[in-house]
Amino acid sequence: MAPTRDNYPARVALYTQPTPTPPQKPPKLSMDSLHRTISDISAELRKEAEAASHELNHKPLPPISEVEDAKCECCGLSEECTPEYISRVRAKFSGKLICGLCSEAVKEEMEKNGGQIEEALSEHMSACAKFNRFGRTHPVLFQAQAMKELLKKGASSRAKSLSPRDLNKGAKKGGIARSSSCIPALTKDMIE
Repeated sequence: MAPTRDNYPARVALYTQPTPTPPQKPPKLSMDSLHRTISDISAELRKEAEAASHELNHKPLPPISEVEDAKCECCGLSEECTPEYISRVRAKFSGKLICGLCSEAVKEEMEKNGGQIEEALSEHMSACAKFNRFGRTHPVLFQAQAMKELLKKGASSRAKSLSPRDLNKGAKKGGIARSSSCIPALTKDMIE
């Protein structure tokens, strides 16, 4: 069915929407109510500040601890500490005052020796005393001595080379056996 003039306006009315009304602006607040709100807030803040200062005036402040220079009995490092901290450290480490670095080293030493704090503390203190006596003045020699001790520890812990005599006695089998030293052969060639 084709649109005719008679039913045309009815169809157009179906597809058209009424125009929305523009949003209205909110009503303006009066300056009096704004001033009243600000003064209420400031009055509340003033009351809180007065109450806080009143509480502070009646509560005594804790005494301020003076810091003092404390010298580590192991390494000799000086650091600023409060007397309370010094007493806590002394109680923890058998009356010795040690710095934080040394306390960590002592804890590591305790893990090695099974939790004996006295042994760990004396071991660390002897290592620090040895370093302070020799290592600070001669660092290269101290490093060479440390390497020498490391090699000694390694040599004593690893298996000794097997000689043919040890194989006959029923020692470990499967290792490389050394029959003799090559030094005499080398010196023989040098002499000739």
